Amino acid sequence: MTIERHSESAVRVDDYAEAVPTDALFGIGQVIRHKLFGYRGVVASIDPRFQGTDEWYNVTARSRPPKNEPWYHVLVDESEHSTYVAECNMEADPSGEPIRNASVNRQFTEFRDGKYVVIRAVN
Repeated sequence: MTIERHSESAVRVDDYAEAVPTDALFGIGQVIRHKLFGYRGVVASIDPRFQGTDEWYNVTARSRPPKNEPWYHVLVDESEHSTYVAECNMEADPSGEPIRNASVNRQFTEFRDGKYVVIRAVN
């Protein structure tokens, strides 16, 4: 793991695998493509299992993806919003291109080698 201090309150972590659920196929900062809807985005955080409400799932998750697999908070390309996506509906984006979403700069320091580098606060 490479850690570089930017200030006393934050560190840059290039390899943050410890923070990702062990069964997650995608990592924080990875650019993905939604298999059903075709949009691109970047993984902002990961839930080891579905953490939403049954009401949200019944209304929004029409394909009924499994709740017992990882779900991802994704910042959507060419948009100002994020979405909650089941792992089975995602694939790695092969383009190597960054995404355009205003929230990217609040969570990531840079786009390098096809993925975003996370800023982590030190407690």
